[in-house]
Amino acid sequence: MSSFKLWCALFVFCAYPVAGQDRQDPKINPDAAIIKDFQKRVEAYHKLRKTVEQKLSTLKQTESQATIQGHEAGIAAGIREARGSAKQGDIFSPQITGEFRRLIALAMQGGARTRVKESLKSAEPVELALRVNESYPERAPLQSTPPTLLMNLPKLPEELEYRLVGRSLVLRCAKGNLIVDFIPNIMPVPLK
Repeated sequence: MSSFKLWCALFVFCAYPVAGQDRQDPKINPDAAIIKDFQKRVEAYHKLRKTVEQKLSTLKQTESQATIQGHEAGIAAGIREARGSAKQGDIFSPQITGEFRRLIALAMQGGARTRVKESLKSAEPVELALRVNESYPERAPLQSTPPTLLMNLPKLPEELEYRLVGRSLVLRCAKGNLIVDFIPNIMPVPLK
């Protein structure tokens, strides 16, 4: 056998995986798989909200607060009906909660912790009983989530947002002013 043929045979042998080696199951980053699961859950909620909203009459541009609140209440009622058995942890599963704790801990390292603390200084301390499918509490300010934290958390569809209520991270539906899910006691103590 010529050296060229031997070299070609070796190349072909090395180019193909060994028998029994799984070629179709590449190693998946477990953190990425958890985020993908979160995104699927968020997308399912997003589709449900859109379906509910399509059943309502379209909200025309108005400055009437009563009309806007009525439309919001209609969306909230439809979502509550569609998610009648919703509970804490439906979107923020234990695995997803663990990943969010890790991401927030990363965002709170070093100088970033100081930036988060500064951002939250103006926040009113609020401790409320949170419930999935309930309206976001009127007396709770819509505390914006510090950008340092947001950069570490998965991006949300436009109608959903992260909010901090006390030490809890809330997933809020802006269209229906609803608490979609929340993670209690996720923020480290003390922040101030």
